[in-house]
Amino acid sequence: MSERRLTGFDRMLIQADRALRTLSPGTPSHGRPSPARSEAETELSDAERRHAAGLMRVNHSGEVCAQALYQGQALTAKLPEVRGEMERAADEEIDHLAWCDQRLRELDSRPSLLNPLWYGLSFGLGAAAGKISDRISLGFVAATEEQVCKHLESHLQRLPEQDAKSRAVVEQMRIDEEEHGHAALDAGGTRFPAPMKGLMTLVSKIMTSITYRI
Repeated sequence: MSERRLTGFDRMLIQADRALRTLSPGTPSHGRPSPARSEAETELSDAERRHAAGLMRVNHSGEVCAQALYQGQALTAKLPEVRGEMERAADEEIDHLAWCDQRLRELDSRPSLLNPLWYGLSFGLGAAAGKISDRISLGFVAATEEQVCKHLESHLQRLPEQDAKSRAVVEQMRIDEEEHGHAALDAGGTRFPAPMKGLMTLVSKIMTSITYRI
């Protein structure tokens, strides 16, 4: 079905389907295999395993939020090319979601119980940003990806040194997220001021500290 033939109701159904797929366990990869596939599983203590699982739970929830953010923005984007860019970015983020989900299962853990809440809030923010303007929407993506890269870099420092599988996933995610942020700015995104980024950092810290445990 072409973009021109999709009605508003069609798009709502597509968004609902994506939401269910995002929040359901066992998310399939969009195409790329996990970067952890070539790494051997190493022995972790119970404390190290719990810590690695907590960090990967945070990363998984971050990808849930990314899916919701991009879908909300795609729903309200004014230009077809911006809508298409958001949908393509969401497709690429599915890989990250699948990799984190797989790693959590390998660590005998689970995703955050708060993911439905995070999805709803992120979808609303994305839709609101897209409603304001495409430049604000793209700028929000760039600022968000900047925050995500900082989190991923900190996780690389905090993960158990011998947990090569988790590290491989996080490192590839960091590379991809950095590219998404640059692409959003190159597409005309507005650079957010420092106070706005500071507020985003504060909110992010609250969300990640809760998600690490729940």
